Amino acid sequence: MIRAVLALLLTPVFAPVASASAPVSCGDLAAVRLPGVTIASATVIGSGCEVRGTIAPAGTLVVRLPVRGWSGRYVQTGCGGLCGSANIAYTQAANCKPIADGTVAAATTDMGHQGQNDGSWGADNPQAHIDFAYRGVHETAVAAKALIKAFYHRAARWSYFDGCSDGGREALMEAQRYPDDFDGIAAGAPASNMAVQNTFHHAWNVLANRNADGSYVLLAGRLPLVHAAVLSACDHLDGLTDGVIDDPRVCRFDPDSIVCATGQDPSACLSPAEAAVVRKLHDGATDAQGNRLEPAIAHEWGSELDWTLFVPAAQGQHVASENFALSYLRYLADPNHPNPGYQLTDLQLTVASFWRTVLPSSTYMAALDPDLSRFQRGGGKLILWHGWNDQHISPQNTLVYWDAVRAEMGGRDVDRFARLYLFPGMAHCGGGEGPNTFDVMTPLMSWVEHGTAPSAIVASNAARTRPVYPYPAVARYDGTGSTDDAANFVPFTPRNQVRNDAAWVGQRLFSGGYQTWPRAVDGRLVL
Repeated sequence: MIRAVLALLLTPVFAPVASASAPVSCGDLAAVRLPGVTIASATVIGSGCEVRGTIAPAGTLVVRLPVRGWSGRYVQTGCGGLCGSANIAYTQAANCKPIADGTVAAATTDMGHQGQNDGSWGADNPQAHIDFAYRGVHETAVAAKALIKAFYHRAARWSYFDGCSDGGREALMEAQRYPDDFDGIAAGAPASNMAVQNTFHHAWNVLANRNADGSYVLLAGRLPLVHAAVLSACDHLDGLTDGVIDDPRVCRFDPDSIVCATGQDPSACLSPAEAAVVRKLHDGATDAQGNRLEPAIAHEWGSELDWTLFVPAAQGQHVASENFALSYLRYLADPNHPNPGYQLTDLQLTVASFWRTVLPSSTYMAALDPDLSRFQRGGGKLILWHGWNDQHISPQNTLVYWDAVRAEMGGRDVDRFARLYLFPGMAHCGGGEGPNTFDVMTPLMSWVEHGTAPSAIVASNAARTRPVYPYPAVARYDGTGSTDDAANFVPFTPRNQVRNDAAWVGQRLFSGGYQTWPRAVDGRLVL
């Protein structure tokens, strides 16, 4: 009986929709005139029509339209990092049938600049800041919908947005600032707290691991040792010893527990300095008085194998976290005063420096407004998701935002239009030790089009499938069959749920009312 019920939960309700063929030719779209848009080409590619153009002043627009069999759906995709390229790529949706069979209209943008993912595109270019922050995605939706109507002589019936990382930030920005653009939004691992994420978070990843002479304390060769110790201490807490920690917040691992004893082989243990770095990397940025400069827990226990993003293999190497932080600190944190010579050592780990650094860019770059009432009133549906082992963006940011939305709107109202999924063992937008491939768009479409609220989403990797339930429920083995088969798991909501610790210096950023709509005036960003 349990397996039969679970099978129903894992099968989305998805009725077929009437399809349409284009009444005009692809080439006709080259002559379409849209305000602020220049169409460069309209070309038949395979079974579709690809339109390329520019959204003034410098945003690339790419739209793909099925010539036959259009389902009436429009799906816009986001991009990651600091964007700069326009490639339609569906995050965790490749197995979504309406996408895989080529029946959706789709579009994307580079968000107002090309290449240069180092942030230098933002130097003395205030409009590029605005386009990257929020305008580029919205204007793409407006233009793409107009092209859809011109091509099929009718509007899209349903509109969706799918993005992860910065694409997740773009997704939440749409729900907050342009709630009428999309009927359904899938926001994965959102970089919603960008001004903190790309300054103190990534800078701390580097600075916390450096000696006074600039050399590194902890090298990547030590990470498997730490990971094995974490699993030994915590893997069993969810009832299975399977290499994945279902909820890392219940893990109370102490790095000092693997500090070398007198005479112990140093290859099997950590030095006190290495253990201290492991603790700092887990806990996150603080000032000298212990005030948190980012939400508690920067990197969850269990994610250590992916810390190579910021822990180098050898001395003298530059890690990705350093590049992320410098890109933002040099060109985006203070939009009217770019500083190409800025170094990580210039960042002061103080409360005063925190606010100088993260404001004003948080007022337009961050997507943290918890009031989604306009999106809800318009019938919008939101699936928010994150991997517990994310090495780039802490899932704590998403948890704190989720708690803020529920506090702002009330849990019962939020449950009517939003779900949060946390994937055990999954790294940033995919990869990691746990099942990390899944379809988030099919359940979103089913919810929007048929009112079927999503339950379990099945994630897989080469050896295992597991259901992931809407937070705070977790999957528990039912005691029968293979532990690598999703059908043998049921939802379980812990009686004593873990409370997310939201106390940190910037906690009021997770609120509404401070967000701005800046303007570009005479080469400056005016807030």
